[in-house]
Order: sequence, then structure tokens, then C-alpha cells
Amino acid sequence: MTKLQMRVRFDFMGKSKSGRLLWGSKNPEQLAEELRQHKASLIRNIPVQGIHIDDIDMSQDVYSIYDEITGKQICFAPVFITFTASSMEDAIRFTMKEEFRTVELIEPEEITLSRSEIEKLLLRISEELIDYRDYIEKRLDNWK
Repeated sequence: MTKLQMRVRFDFMGKSKSGRLLWGSKNPEQLAEELRQHKASLIRNIPVQGIHIDDIDMSQDVYSIYDEITGKQICFAPVFITFTASSMEDAIRFTMKEEFRTVELIEPEEITLSRSEIEKLLLRISEELIDYRDYIEKRLDNWK
């Protein structure tokens, strides 16, 4: 299979933390922006096997929504990452994050997968979903 060039969007969430002192707290916009800067720096500076980062675009404005469950404002800082992946499995591993929002396949125009490639792809998706479920379960266990 040829290399894949993709553009993904991650939205990093900033929400105010309760229990902070007034003079030490930051607003959700600042938290989202700081998290975006931190994550983009990690993506830029820490190599991921099978992934080459072509461009990181953080020019989009931070946006906010009202969370009806908590009654608080939640802000998101979007970042667009253009990357080249050696394989579809590498691309899946890179994009399967809680912050993942959209994906655009830039190159190639068309992809043909063999039987074994589809099997590997489905196995990788299953592994990533299991890892994500375990991550969520650990967060819920620590929340109690």
C-alpha cells in the first residue's frame, strides 16, 4: 500500500476545575488554549512510528458550548494536523483519540485493500477501541 496523506482535526477541551482559589483559577478559554499548545508541542516533538507530521495548524479560534449536565461552559481549541502515514493501521492508531473530530484523505485519491489488509485494519480498530474502553473505565474508577 502507498503512503497516506491525511488531515485530521482534534478539539482539545478546556473546562474550569472546581475547588481552585479565585486568584489561581484560569478561565476555560485559557485552559483550552494551553492544552492545545501543549498537545501540539508533543505531537510535533515526539515521534510516532509510521507517522510523519507535515503541518500543524492552530489558527482556529477557541469556541465554547454550554454543558447542560454540569451547567458550566466548556471551551474547545481546534487544531488541524496534516500527516503522512505508512499504513492505514498507523493512521488509525494516530487518530483514535478522544479529541478526534474529522478526517480528510488527501492522497491517494482511491484506496484498494486486500483481504489481509482489511483483516489487519479491523484488528487494529478493535484493539484501539478496547484500549479506549479500558482508559475510560480507569477514569471512571478514579472518579468514584
